[in-house]
Amino acid sequence: MTKPVVVGLDGSPSSLEAVVAAAREAALRGAQLRLVHAFGSPHLDGLPAGPPWNQAAAGVRELLDGTLAEAERRAREAAPDLDVDRDVAVGEALMVLEIASRTASMVVVSSRGLSAFGSLLLGSTSAHLAAHGRCPLLVVRGRPGPGGPVLLAVDDAPASEAAVRFAFAEASLRGADLVAVHVCRPGSPEAYDGPADPPFVTFDEIHLLKHAGQVLEQAIAGARERYPDLPVRQRPAIGRVRRTLVDASADAQLVVVGARGRGGFTGLLLGSVSQALLHHARCPVAVVRRGQA
Repeated sequence: MTKPVVVGLDGSPSSLEAVVAAAREAALRGAQLRLVHAFGSPHLDGLPAGPPWNQAAAGVRELLDGTLAEAERRAREAAPDLDVDRDVAVGEALMVLEIASRTASMVVVSSRGLSAFGSLLLGSTSAHLAAHGRCPLLVVRGRPGPGGPVLLAVDDAPASEAAVRFAFAEASLRGADLVAVHVCRPGSPEAYDGPADPPFVTFDEIHLLKHAGQVLEQAIAGARERYPDLPVRQRPAIGRVRRTLVDASADAQLVVVGARGRGGFTGLLLGSVSQALLHHARCPVAVVRRGQA
């Protein structure tokens, strides 16, 4: 049985956009959509304490029910035959989503919102979900090109293997082309062909593009055999990794990236590169941790 797609919501317009994206993902997989609304301790979040028949608490219940009802309406507009489940949980939103990820095929969140989910992608929180979630994380942001390709950011580390499998499967489900990109920096060790000390030689552009092409070929070879009819384009590139990937996302409907999950992103998405994609990519971003796909 296919595991459900989980979406975190807070009632904000952006979280409802995430619901629509999650509904489409669930429909593609033939999976249930699980709507998750989490709130923390009443004393911390200003929610009234007391039994459910307390007048103020009843107002909170009506608010939550209204948020979930609107989310379900949006989901069914996107996928009329979808099986939808509602879940309201008391607890810190991040931890609720982490627990929900243990039985999910994907967790979907918005890049902005109103409450606890509003800061979901700021600072260490995004790294926490990417590192400790048990399934791929889809971050809804930007304006995806509906007819655009799935863009796969390929690293030359084992961390990208799960991302490669996920990207091929996702492109196949969506009926989209797949574009695999590996970016080499001019100052990287691979830029120099020979024993000379890199600071004192001019990098060999042809050699560097050849290396990038080899990384791509090796990374996607196995997945390509499993999806022989999927249109795949390899795009070796030289330049600034962050800027190249952000620019490439302009025409894509989804960017897929990998993460090892030891406290954050490594390899291709080390440090500022991951932040650049999460905050500046022009389409949704899927983060796939090693062993998840």
